[in-house]
Amino acid sequence: MSEIPGDLKFLKSHEWARVEGDGKVTVGISDHAQGLLGDLVYVELPDVGDRVEVGNACAVVESVKAASDVYAPVSGTVTAVNSALSDKPETINEDAYGEGWLFTMEIEDAEQLNELLGPDDYAELLEDEDH
Repeated sequence: MSEIPGDLKFLKSHEWARVEGDGKVTVGISDHAQGLLGDLVYVELPDVGDRVEVGNACAVVESVKAASDVYAPVSGTVTAVNSALSDKPETINEDAYGEGWLFTMEIEDAEQLNELLGPDDYAELLEDEDH
């Protein structure tokens, strides 16, 4: 099992959020999720300026096996998208917690971060799923 970075928060649906400290949050899917999906062939990202609502689908990742919605870990406005993924969606397979980020957003309510799972809780969730 891959290492789970300690600075991330997670949704039970395997999205991660990294608080950047300037009121922005970077969002991606976990290494576990990309492993389940297999080789990614397509990514549909939100547009800059889109408002996303916590828990709602805001992006899509598609592999040779399946398409999967990506849910917003918090509410806010999209400030940047990782457009490099259009040409190289497999970057998510190679570096889910780094170069494979999906988008950044301006967070509306920092309290929502408290609802997310910490790295240890997320690791526990994965272990429970494996049994």
